[in-house]
Amino acid sequence: MIEIIDFFSDVPLSFRSSILIGGIIFFWILEGVIPLYSFNYKKTSHALTNLFFTICTAIIGFGLAFLLLKSTDFVSQNKIGLIHFFDIPLLIQVLMSLLILDFGAYLVHFIEHKVPWMWKFHLVHHSDMNVDVTTGLRHHPGEIIFRITFTILCIYISGASIGMVMLYQSLSVLFAHITHANINLPKKVDNFISLIFVTPHMHKIHHHYKQPLTDTNYGNIFSLWDRLFSTHTNVADQKSIVYGVDTYMNKEKTKSLKSLLLIPFKRNLDKD
Repeated sequence: MIEIIDFFSDVPLSFRSSILIGGIIFFWILEGVIPLYSFNYKKTSHALTNLFFTICTAIIGFGLAFLLLKSTDFVSQNKIGLIHFFDIPLLIQVLMSLLILDFGAYLVHFIEHKVPWMWKFHLVHHSDMNVDVTTGLRHHPGEIIFRITFTILCIYISGASIGMVMLYQSLSVLFAHITHANINLPKKVDNFISLIFVTPHMHKIHHHYKQPLTDTNYGNIFSLWDRLFSTHTNVADQKSIVYGVDTYMNKEKTKSLKSLLLIPFKRNLDKD
């Protein structure tokens, strides 16, 4: 375990980029082999829109990585955080840190759905009417600030090292690919895995265009938060799920970069 944390403490940019790009390529190919839906859309054009936001997410994330480093250095030097309160093995420290960081991701996601002005930023992600692997990192640049803020908060609560944080972020990117990919896993396999981890079917329900399903299954990596806080649900027929948001279903606007970037600054989306 120490070798893994040491690696992620100074993880090469090439490795992080390979997870981002390699994951998209791998699941893009897999979507052609075991697709869940046969979408009637121009996949390449759809991907270009989403990849713009993916690049924005990556640039902001990489650019603000120094804040994560400063935070982890501070908590380590001052022994702040739960993992420093007890004399516990490194493996337990890592698991505790991953769980706390993941709870932070669950919490900020939940809040984004409940606070109207934050929801407008998150709406960019939900407005995709053709959810596939490229949807995973389709986030408004402003939303990344929310998520990094909660990550820093969780660093102070957990006491996580930079290696633990980078490990979590790498897993988070991988899960973003997996849970959004347009792939059809056997239902029994998906249900079994979802006892611990967020799965494609579990997360696809969250992308249903109508409430209350939109406000369920907020989990990022671990499924226990949804089960613990009663936000977990299941839908028997996965192919009955319609993607998008019922108040923002104009196909042209959900493909327009200008319209998507301006969503948070519009007063009334229903009439727009």
